Amino acid sequence: MSTYKKILLALDLSEESDQLKAKAYQVAKSSGASLSVMHVIEPLSFAYGGDVPMDLTSIQEQLDQHAKQRLKAYCDSVDYPIESQLVVTGHTETEIHRVADEIEADLIIVGSHGRHGLALLLGSTANGVLHGANCDVLAVRVHTEE
Repeated sequence: MSTYKKILLALDLSEESDQLKAKAYQVAKSSGASLSVMHVIEPLSFAYGGDVPMDLTSIQEQLDQHAKQRLKAYCDSVDYPIESQLVVTGHTETEIHRVADEIEADLIIVGSHGRHGLALLLGSTANGVLHGANCDVLAVRVHTEE
């Protein structure tokens, strides 16, 4: 395995995100890599098809602020220096690829629930990240409490 210099950890900030801490720590520490952490918020207009008869700006800002607080708390709990914490708005896979290219990441770490179809191996987001990435992708199997 090659040694990594810049790692991007992409989180959905669900309870399962905590399961990625140990793996990100192990890989970053063993490589001496910098670690950046990001979360993507899909715009509310995506969820409602853009046909919402109201201004969603203030709700979107609240979601952004809440995500930044949760991401900061997550990063504060990682026992490794975090180079950057990013909360971005857009399509998840597209934004992960964009940020990875922007910071010149040579590894993206994502969580994978692995439940359906090809998702038995990866999961839809992890699969989307893998197929468009210009660097290695580590999909870490996360377990949900059921």
